[in-house]
Amino acid sequence: MKMEIGRSFTYIMEDQDWAKKVLLGGAITLIPIVGPFFAMGYVIEVMRNVIAGQETPLPALDDFGGKLVEGLKMWVIAFVYALPLVLLMMCAQSGSLVPALAGNLDPDVFQALTMLSLGVSVCFGCLLLLYSILMGLILPFALGRYAETGEFGAALRVGEFFGMLKDNVGPAIIVLLVNGLAASAAMLVGTIACGVGIFFTMFYAQLVMAFLYGALYRQAAVPRSAQL
Repeated sequence: MKMEIGRSFTYIMEDQDWAKKVLLGGAITLIPIVGPFFAMGYVIEVMRNVIAGQETPLPALDDFGGKLVEGLKMWVIAFVYALPLVLLMMCAQSGSLVPALAGNLDPDVFQALTMLSLGVSVCFGCLLLLYSILMGLILPFALGRYAETGEFGAALRVGEFFGMLKDNVGPAIIVLLVNGLAASAAMLVGTIACGVGIFFTMFYAQLVMAFLYGALYRQAAVPRSAQL
């Protein structure tokens, strides 16, 4: 089974009402606080369809409350995986406090502490980068499992997702890169389009991400022997 990377950008237009849905979805994301959560819930629904092999038509933009709840759950799942990032950021920033708290020390001691704090910050910064990449590789499997099962706890079975990543590391890296490029392009085009256009282009990019994540999870869920 091979992923259709190119189709992640075009499957949206296979829906006859795609323009209406993208415009409406982008408009909903303009609603403070609840809009982005609704969009995340919509992403989960699209992922669920992709995993089931029913990429089109796109889901209807209805059941606001249901999609809002799904979006909140998606945010919590992502936040749980991001907690180590928060801790690493705090550790990286703590190193910069050492020179500020040691201002009255001997200059040589102060210089040594400054160099030490710089080294600590660099080390934690490297760990921060590595974990960010790892999180980007693991998250599609976690969100895919939630989209498939609807069970919050199923998204936290990290050991299973490492196994999926091990067997699909190449496609996972491609998904990470393509998703990043799609988001960057959406931000650029949206900013050029009078600024407010970013809400619509980013919604489109989220649909691209939903396809990529769903397709990657669908491929990973198939036994390796069946893929050969």
